Amino acid sequence: MRSVSIISAGMTTFGSFPERNIRHLACEAGNAAITGAGISAQQLEALYLGNFAGPSFTGQSHLAPWVGAGLGLDSVPCTRFEAACASGGAALFHAWTAIAAGAYDMVLVVGVESMTPQSTAKTTEILSAAGDVTSEAAIGATFPGLFGLIASRHMHKLGTTREHLAAVAVKNHANGMLNPRAQLRKAITIEKALAARPIAEPLTLYDCSLISDGAAAVVLCATKRAEEFTDRPVRVLGIAQASDRLALHEKDDITTFPAVRQAAQQAYQMADVAPRDIDFAELHDCFTIAEIIALEDLALFARGEAGPASLERKTARNGKLPINTSGGLKSKGHPVGATGVAQACEVFWQLRGEAGERQLSRAAIGLTQNLGGSGATAVVGVYSR
Repeated sequence: MRSVSIISAGMTTFGSFPERNIRHLACEAGNAAITGAGISAQQLEALYLGNFAGPSFTGQSHLAPWVGAGLGLDSVPCTRFEAACASGGAALFHAWTAIAAGAYDMVLVVGVESMTPQSTAKTTEILSAAGDVTSEAAIGATFPGLFGLIASRHMHKLGTTREHLAAVAVKNHANGMLNPRAQLRKAITIEKALAARPIAEPLTLYDCSLISDGAAAVVLCATKRAEEFTDRPVRVLGIAQASDRLALHEKDDITTFPAVRQAAQQAYQMADVAPRDIDFAELHDCFTIAEIIALEDLALFARGEAGPASLERKTARNGKLPINTSGGLKSKGHPVGATGVAQACEVFWQLRGEAGERQLSRAAIGLTQNLGGSGATAVVGVYSR
């Protein structure tokens, strides 16, 4: 397998843009990545588009060639990847696979979602289809409800507290305050998070990610050619995708996600690193409990220790292991299909020293973890300067 690197990244501001066409969002991010690489669209050999529910949110199907045409990619293969909230990560993984296997030298990966054209009720219904519609959605289960169950079980089994969850939200909001592309640039306190409106016991408003519009893009290139375009490529040391059962009631233990553990094990092995080698990470905090579970499934903290570590600020930007310097899904926003690619953008900028006010002083090896549904899909990547 050939080595693969990221040579540029582009991203829209995340937010609520019901007046903006989904293709406009995708093309803004895609063109930014193309321009950043100093290349023309004609040099790209394929487009891999991460998108969860564009047809349901916007009414437009056959999205990949539609976006490709907007970017000037009229003849190359343009393919959409759908893996719920891990759609962007899946597109990135399969683009990496194609280059590593020698099929292409240079590929554009774009993740995009336009969610706000629909009402909150309709959006909740669309998102619920990422779970098992024959069991969970059929009885009215929503993802806040499912992750509320996960959080309750984690509290019962491992001693996690509401203060631990609130600490995740406070930290990610603080990071998002430094990110000009973040949707919710608003500082909060532990007290405010704990007193917020209940959503699904024990989760409150500040435990839940946002309904968002936005897009992110990266240009992947065979490492042997990367220095033709940049003197600071970011190498993909390892990346893996894994799957698990869709429905929560079919899982043996809902306090852990086997797909994350499997993808992490494969990515670590490919990268020839251990969890202790990771300097910082962008994790999938669709709900605050998801970040805590990810920290444990990735072996960054032992089982039951991620909650206390969050409260002790070990995962803060100036802590032992900075997590979600971008603000995470909680503050940056969560346009579902864009999230996995946006994580790669943040790691790219951090490793190149281009993260502005949120730049870390120690950033040599970064990690991304993108989750689909209640753990049915996971993509984990490891990157280095």
